[in-house]
Amino acid sequence: HLVRFLDEVPLYIPPKMEYLGHTQTATYMTGPRLGGSNPQTFLPSISTMQSSYKSYDTYPAPSPLRRSLTTLPWRPSTYYQTARVNPSSALTRSVPEPFSAKNQLSDLDNVKVPPVFAAARNALYTRYTPNDWMTSNQGNYLASDRVRSLAERLRLDTVRLCRETDDKTKRTQSDVGKRLGERLGDIQFWKTEVQHETDNMITEINALQEAKRVLEKSLAETENPLHISQECLYHREKRQAIDLVHDNPERELIKEVDIIKRCQEKMRNTIERANVQLGLNRAAQHDLERDSSDKFNAQNLDEQCFGMRNQSRGIAFHNGVQRVDRTVSVPESWAKFSNDNIQRSQSERAASKQMRNEIESVLNSCANEMWQEWNSVNVALNQRIQETTDARNRLQTHLSKVLQEIFDMEKNIELLKKAIQDKQAPMQVAQTRLDTRIRRPNVELCRDPVQHRLVEEVGEISETVESLQAKLRMAENSLQELLRTKASLEQDLSIKNNSLFIDREKCLGMRKTFPMSPRVVSV
Repeated sequence: HLVRFLDEVPLYIPPKMEYLGHTQTATYMTGPRLGGSNPQTFLPSISTMQSSYKSYDTYPAPSPLRRSLTTLPWRPSTYYQTARVNPSSALTRSVPEPFSAKNQLSDLDNVKVPPVFAAARNALYTRYTPNDWMTSNQGNYLASDRVRSLAERLRLDTVRLCRETDDKTKRTQSDVGKRLGERLGDIQFWKTEVQHETDNMITEINALQEAKRVLEKSLAETENPLHISQECLYHREKRQAIDLVHDNPERELIKEVDIIKRCQEKMRNTIERANVQLGLNRAAQHDLERDSSDKFNAQNLDEQCFGMRNQSRGIAFHNGVQRVDRTVSVPESWAKFSNDNIQRSQSERAASKQMRNEIESVLNSCANEMWQEWNSVNVALNQRIQETTDARNRLQTHLSKVLQEIFDMEKNIELLKKAIQDKQAPMQVAQTRLDTRIRRPNVELCRDPVQHRLVEEVGEISETVESLQAKLRMAENSLQELLRTKASLEQDLSIKNNSLFIDREKCLGMRKTFPMSPRVVSV
């Protein structure tokens, strides 16, 4: 019975190896097994089922320019990974329904079979049902048809897309080459214009530098009269206290310094503006040279790009370069940039010519002003010396009067101090009387008229002393004021003498002759 049952079990024959993308076919046979009735080979080999499927795990990593194939969603080895069952009871109690209906295994319950057949019989209970097997096959057929349909449609779309992209790429590359040629012509035109303007600017820079050198030499010649005027101001700064007055000589000296400095400032301002103009000229020259250099580099790069072909050497992938946008201009702003540089250079050259003319006029504009102001300062110093002499004489008269008043106030203070000293004894008597009367016993401690009068006496003496002390303080304050006035007058006399020495000896002593020719001669 066991042999007859095993012969009727459907035998699984593994499919032949098929190419990837083709529907796999398998042959299923029922009836007696082929190859004899050896009971040890009635089950298919596990390695035979696994060899009928390709493994995609060993393929290399997919290229970024092609799609990866998906792996199979199941593996046949799962059939043999279920738990093995070793039943301890009769097999008829757990036999599936189809087998129970036919009573295929009812006669095997009491049969003693070898261990090999027992293992095979136990394995039958761990497999799927035939319905599961047919359902799995049908699902594989449908999935194969669906995938092949999608793949066929994808192939047709791919062929059409490849043709369209080839044509589009060729047209785009041709248009880029044409535009590169036009760009090279524009670069060459603007580079020539920029180079011509650069040569003109270099010539103008040399001419302005020579004019500035002459002006700097003339500026150095005005330092001597300025030094004398400043020395006079420095000496007059040594005047003390109230004599540091902004008088007419100081105004004239400041005016003289201002005139000299104004002439120098004109020269310095002209020199500074010449330096600024030179800087602007050099900046314009630098911009022109940088623009010319940039255009030279851009022309070389664009010529290199213009000569590139699909077969050129040195071309390579630069992933993500199309997302890098480092452009800073458009054709309009690019042309405007070079045009602005040229216009700026032309404007700076015109300003440079105007600066050279101004330098020539400044060299002859400070002739008579310094000489006239020199004489005005000398006249103002003489007048101030006379005024200072008169003030010193009057101060001496006032000082003698203050000294006499100080002597009288000192006597008055001594008198007040003696009057205050005389009030101490009466105050002591009155306060002693009050202290003694406090010791009267019991009811005798009476507020009688004597008590009232003693209290009044103490108050009167205190008020008298306070009034005398107030007068003494006032007298002492007055004496201090007189002493301060005396010191102030004495200091003021010293100041006046010092001022006379400065104006008469130091300032006028240096200003006897004008130290330079009043006209600046340009070389």
